[in-house]
Amino acid sequence: MGATVERLEVSAYTVPTDSGESDGTLKWDSTTMILVEATGGGKTGLGYTYGDISVGRFIESKLKGVAEGSDAVSPPAVWSAMQAAIRNAGRSGVGAMAISAVDIALWDLKAKLLDVPLADILPRFHDGVPVYGSGGFTSYSNDQLQEQLGGWAGEGISSVKMKVGREPERDPERVRVVREAIGDEVELLVDANGAYTRKEALYWAERFAEDGITYFEEPVSSEDREGLKLLRDHGPAGLAIAAGEYEWTLPQLYELSGCVDILQADVTRCGGITNFLRVDGICKGRQIPFSAHCAPAVSAHACCAMETLLHLEYFHDHVRLESMLFEGTLSPEGSYLRPDRSRAGLGLELKRADAEKYAA
Repeated sequence: MGATVERLEVSAYTVPTDSGESDGTLKWDSTTMILVEATGGGKTGLGYTYGDISVGRFIESKLKGVAEGSDAVSPPAVWSAMQAAIRNAGRSGVGAMAISAVDIALWDLKAKLLDVPLADILPRFHDGVPVYGSGGFTSYSNDQLQEQLGGWAGEGISSVKMKVGREPERDPERVRVVREAIGDEVELLVDANGAYTRKEALYWAERFAEDGITYFEEPVSSEDREGLKLLRDHGPAGLAIAAGEYEWTLPQLYELSGCVDILQADVTRCGGITNFLRVDGICKGRQIPFSAHCAPAVSAHACCAMETLLHLEYFHDHVRLESMLFEGTLSPEGSYLRPDRSRAGLGLELKRADAEKYAA
């Protein structure tokens, strides 16, 4: 099949959160999606990332001319050309998010041209993807924590995650009320978003393990590789240390994989589907599991191709925003997201009239 990418269009949408939100190190009240639409052969592929509106400008300035006129069924070749095009502009940060959004759109377009779900044109290992409910913001009241995390447990999701570290003295009580809401059979995960020093993180690792918590994400900053190693090697047995959502490149992810029990990556940040699939090889070589960060409407398809997959973060903000802007998003069946085999590509269609209200 021959087809050319005829047009690449970029838009941005900023959606207010349903309440003020915070984690251990950041506060926010809105989320911005940068959307890419790649058209060719009578089909349009969708891709996106979450970041500043400057990501959209970067795509238009540096990547639009690379993608337009390219082979619509060869996303990795276009990915390589885009990497070369931004050498002097910067491949991390905005550059990585920009390439991610375009790459996802190109893969979606290819799958639509072939009239199959995206998961089925990737090297598929899994029929469905295990998810964990993620939210539990430090800004939430105890009642909000119980309603959200207990709600996921009640829907059959077997693991949930809450934020910790902003006011550490409050966290034991916050953990207690969440455990009360979810019961003893649901796995409880925590995420500090790099809020602690090394010694603080060691202390809290012991406390969290005593509460039956099994997963401790970014106890120290991901930039503190030695700190993560310290937690991995000297933390309590049964408490896995995870990090990786803020890494942009394969070399960064490879380095980090030697410091954690579980490696994370975000398909909308690490270079799109083309690069995301390569992270599986890092985990396979290290003999550690992989956990995907956010963007469930895309990640559900990409994660089907990850042999080392442990689970996918079903993040409140992204779930809410994606369902507001797209038709065809997936809902968990128990603890699993399963790509819809009746819909080609990602199975998404933009709700243009609804989206226009949030145009940035």
